[in-house]
Amino acid sequence: MRAVVLALTVALVASQQINLVPEFALDKTYVYKYEALLLGGLPHEGLARAGIKVNSKVLLSAVTENTFLMKLMDPLLHEYAGIWPKDPFVPATKLTSALAAQLQIPIKFEYANGVVGKVFAPAGVSPTVMNLQRGILNILQLNLKKTQNIYELQEAGVQGVCRTHYVINEDPKANHIIVTKSKDLSHCQEKIIKDIGLAYTERCAECTERDKSLIETATYNYIMKPAAAGVLIAEATVEEVHQFSPLNEIHGAAMMEAKQTLAFVEIEKTPVVPIKADYLARGSLQYEFATEILQTPIQLMKISDAPAQIIEILKHLVANNVAMVHDDAPLKFVQLIQLLRFATLENIEAIWAQFKDKPVYRRWLLDALPAVGTPVIVKLLKEKFLAGELTIPEFIQALVVALQMVTADLETIQLTASLALHEKIATIPALREVVMLGYGSMIAKHCVAVPTCPAELLGPIHEIAAEAISKNDIPEITLALKVLGNAGHPASLKPIMKLLPGLRTAATSLPLRIQVDAILALRNIAKKEPKLVQPVDLQLVLDRALHPEVRMVACIVLFETKPSVALISSLAGALKLETNMHVASFAYSHIKSLTRITAPDMAAVAGAANVAIKLMSPKLDRLSLRFCRALQLDFYHTPLMVGAAGSAYMINDAATILPRAVVAKARAYLAGAAADVLEIGVRTEGLQEALLQSPAADESVDRITKIKRTLRALANWKALPTNQPLASAYIKLFGQEVAFVNVDKTVIEEAIPIVTGPKPRELLKAALKALQEGIALQYAKPLLMAEVRRILPTAIGVPMELSLYTAAVAVASVNVQATITPPLPEEIETMTLEQLKKTDVQLQAEARPSVALQTFAVMGVNTALIQAAVMAKGKIRTIAPGKVAARADILKGNYKVEALPVEVPEHIADVSFETLAVVRNIEDPTAERIVPLVPELSLQNSQTSYAGDLSSEMPPEAPVRAAAPFHKTLCLAVPYIEIKGCIEVHSHNAAFIRNDPLFYIIGQHSARASVARAEGPAVERLELEVQVGPRAAERLLKQISLIDEETPEGKAFLLKLREILETEDKNVRVSSESSSSSRIISSSSSSSMSSSRMTETATVMEPFRKFHKDRYMAPHGASKAVSSGSTASSFEKIQKQAKFLGNAVPPVFAVIARAVRVDHKLLGYQLAAYFDKPNARVQLVVSSIAENDNLKICADGAVLSKHKVTARVAWGPECQQYAVIAKAEAGVLGEFPAARLEVEWERLPIIVTTYAKKLSKHIPMAAFKAGFKLERVSNADKEIELTAALPSQRSLNVIARIPEMTLSRMDIPLPIAVPINPDGTLSIQIDEDILSWIQKHIKEE
Repeated sequence: MRAVVLALTVALVASQQINLVPEFALDKTYVYKYEALLLGGLPHEGLARAGIKVNSKVLLSAVTENTFLMKLMDPLLHEYAGIWPKDPFVPATKLTSALAAQLQIPIKFEYANGVVGKVFAPAGVSPTVMNLQRGILNILQLNLKKTQNIYELQEAGVQGVCRTHYVINEDPKANHIIVTKSKDLSHCQEKIIKDIGLAYTERCAECTERDKSLIETATYNYIMKPAAAGVLIAEATVEEVHQFSPLNEIHGAAMMEAKQTLAFVEIEKTPVVPIKADYLARGSLQYEFATEILQTPIQLMKISDAPAQIIEILKHLVANNVAMVHDDAPLKFVQLIQLLRFATLENIEAIWAQFKDKPVYRRWLLDALPAVGTPVIVKLLKEKFLAGELTIPEFIQALVVALQMVTADLETIQLTASLALHEKIATIPALREVVMLGYGSMIAKHCVAVPTCPAELLGPIHEIAAEAISKNDIPEITLALKVLGNAGHPASLKPIMKLLPGLRTAATSLPLRIQVDAILALRNIAKKEPKLVQPVDLQLVLDRALHPEVRMVACIVLFETKPSVALISSLAGALKLETNMHVASFAYSHIKSLTRITAPDMAAVAGAANVAIKLMSPKLDRLSLRFCRALQLDFYHTPLMVGAAGSAYMINDAATILPRAVVAKARAYLAGAAADVLEIGVRTEGLQEALLQSPAADESVDRITKIKRTLRALANWKALPTNQPLASAYIKLFGQEVAFVNVDKTVIEEAIPIVTGPKPRELLKAALKALQEGIALQYAKPLLMAEVRRILPTAIGVPMELSLYTAAVAVASVNVQATITPPLPEEIETMTLEQLKKTDVQLQAEARPSVALQTFAVMGVNTALIQAAVMAKGKIRTIAPGKVAARADILKGNYKVEALPVEVPEHIADVSFETLAVVRNIEDPTAERIVPLVPELSLQNSQTSYAGDLSSEMPPEAPVRAAAPFHKTLCLAVPYIEIKGCIEVHSHNAAFIRNDPLFYIIGQHSARASVARAEGPAVERLELEVQVGPRAAERLLKQISLIDEETPEGKAFLLKLREILETEDKNVRVSSESSSSSRIISSSSSSSMSSSRMTETATVMEPFRKFHKDRYMAPHGASKAVSSGSTASSFEKIQKQAKFLGNAVPPVFAVIARAVRVDHKLLGYQLAAYFDKPNARVQLVVSSIAENDNLKICADGAVLSKHKVTARVAWGPECQQYAVIAKAEAGVLGEFPAARLEVEWERLPIIVTTYAKKLSKHIPMAAFKAGFKLERVSNADKEIELTAALPSQRSLNVIARIPEMTLSRMDIPLPIAVPINPDGTLSIQIDEDILSWIQKHIKEE
């Protein structure tokens, strides 16, 4: 009986359990109403947005149990660009009509247990329409479990296979089943995404742990009704959000919002009938990329005849960028690139054949073709070079760009491999290096797109490396290692390890540079597989049998693998016993610099370095710069998610004065990504090895002797070995080596005849002939500076794109004309120095350089049919015309440069930035709508989706009025030359909504600079003239004289000037007394704070003794006044002999700078220099050439002895208003050689004394931070004294006496030795042999 009851109970429960599989019966057609909306913009009402909307009926009909048909009825597309939410959607009637036939073609799809399988459609359905259909099918994708109400899984959808969370609830009252599923689109097992231009960037996972720049999520809500065999989807709604900001999202972000609604309407009996066509398999539910990869999001072009359109734009670019760059030249250049991407190989070949013999068109094509980035271009360049239609420089320039821009698929990789192995290219070493390095970069890019890229791609390089090793072909081994380093494939680790010293005995016999290159080739591998590289690198660093340079390079690579705290501590512990001070210094400085790193991706390494540094000896921190050093500096701003880092490595050698290697690298962080932007390295390994074999390597001699021997060794460069480079250099962009050069003896031998042979003379002769005939040059250079794109599908099946484009065009127009009198001889090499001195050269040149740059940042829909996006557009245009005339009369010693008037455009610089909402479709290009993202004057609704907005503090009904635009014009007229410069600034942003960086950026901003003639007499020209020699006095436009204080006129002038100065001083005292009372409290508190942080100890200082001519040393202490007075009196004695040297000697040279005006009024300044040779005195006088202007600057200096120099600078009317005296002398401080500088002033301008007093308040704190001791003493009020002494050649004592305090610091370490003996003599002598060799070598060559 119990068994019967149990069976009945189970049967009852089973009958009540609902089947959650959506039901579509075989004999019925289910009709749904469908609406999809995709909008982009900021999530605030009252700002502009752009987007599209799709409305349609959806008919679903079962063909078999697991096969269904879906058809759209009455589809209608809408587009939107307006102020949300008040502006309406606009029907895209023409676009709907053009797509109606495709949209209404039924498609087939497999559907079982709520899961969509394969999709089928006729060939006439385009991928774009097919993706729209997938967006509807994506709603039907339901992985429903009967036994669980809450669960998580990886579910396939339009965007890929992503993490999905399900919640199933029943509503018994309404007899409904409610299903909610949410997708985290940032965590996908297989994500459908297309990145362009991001292959060389690294994802900084640590940068986005707390703050994110891109957030993607989707929520699906279903209401289901039980049906006979399952459930009926009564209503489904989808909300998907993509939120992006280049800064941290908490500071505001742009948003793409997708919404879908699928609502059940009715059931019909009429089945959906497929069309009469073959239904082809079109993949699965996952999005299929169409032509949007070739379509730039900044413009929508209807390409009907690509070759004709290419020629049209090419002609436009050539015609409108001759004398001056066209405003829209960068945009036109991007259009040209886009058209070339759609063109076939045959089309491009025909265009090349038409324009290859026209130089201007040829240059534009060769600049545009590499940026196209398709395999067609690489193939075209290869064919044209092999056919002899491209020169080697043209081919190298085009190929370097093309290999970096091209899509790295298997076809392109094979094409590049065939290019690298071609026999013609193999005969040109520089070209082969470019191709091989590009081949490695191509593999690296391919492996980013396809992480499972096969190791077979590197087969040819591994074979080349193996063959080169067997033949001991050092250049070929070097090239192979650099290619493997670019590729960065873990499969290359084994071939590279064969060349690492210590790990393989055969590698020990290889040259040092090969061992270093092998270690550097591990860097890109270490980024992917750090655990594989770390043990190898650590072993190399700790192997004391290896060369120090090898160990230090391994140290660089080791720290780039981001080692753990245990590994760094192990290294630090091992280095405690290190005997090589270069290795110890390098490792210690590297670890110490890492302790200060703030970048998130290096945070763990910085923490480990802080632990490790405590295990190492602090004595290593005091080593000088002659030991090897590593330095890393960085800056990272977490709120904005931006940062920069710089690294520098210097590897020295104790035996020589030249560093063995210098490497510098720059790294950048932005929006959760990081990239090694630039790296430059220089090595002098060949020179080092040659120098080590010379006597300079003798460790028993001092450093000065080493320097002399090193110079002798360099002089004998012809004896250096031929089979090794003397030096090498490389450059890396974004972690990829793009070029390297080796300088060896052969290169030098080939270069010397080129420089000293007949060819330079022929070039000089041709250049001079061209200058006399006149040169007219127009040149244009376009450049696609950035193309960074991320394309990803949305839930509705329409792609959204985040992209950044930057293009620039530079145009220069140059006209040069020269006149040479007398004419140069036909054989220029026969021209003597005397003939050259008699030559008068006149040169007139006019240049008009101009640059236009445009940049676009886009977020929105980008397809070949419709574009709807928010866009930030920046434009820069500058024009800097100039016209100069120059003359050099060598015989008369006269040199003149004139700036002549030139036609100036209305604006010489124009910068603008604006954010827009844009929508356009291909069928109705004239209906394009562009709306500013921030309307200038509108009522903003205060309700937004962000908590914490300013508007949230107001009542919901209170509107917020947009701030009025800021507009201001600033003008400044330059006196004398009558030129007025103006800057006009306009700005309007959205900061009234929210006080965050992004809201300050969006809006409209512009700045324009103009230069025009001001009111007043016109200026004919500006002149700068230099006259050298006895004619200098004749060229002065105004006689220079200085007033004599002993004459009645001089005494009257000084009396009047003294009255003026006393009145000025009285006003200053009254002003200072009125303000001192308000500052007394703050100054007292400031002084107390300073005293609390400062140790004021009376420093015991040795007396300073001066060297005299008889080398007698007089004490500084009590006799300072006497000795100082004697210095002053000796200088005054010289001055009294002739206060103004111009009365006794003519000027040595004169300089006149003036503006020549139409009214012939003299305006400008002149400088005269006088030299009194018997007294070793120099006097410079600068005076105004304007009438009734007696302002002058007088500089007077004299060498009083071998160890003493004095100078006086005075300025003002007749050089009598202000004066400063400076004295410099050498002597000893105690027992140490020393130098002293004294600066005294008689009177200074008020502005100088005011700022000096403000600055003096910060001196105590600055001195404390710099390690100086402070002593409060009453020093002279108008004197500053600085004394520096050398206790040893590697340390320095500094004592500074300023009013009210004395600062001192002892034993400051110096990076290099100062060759000065205790008696003040130099410990280095000029080697006469070296000087004679230099002179002899110059004469020989």
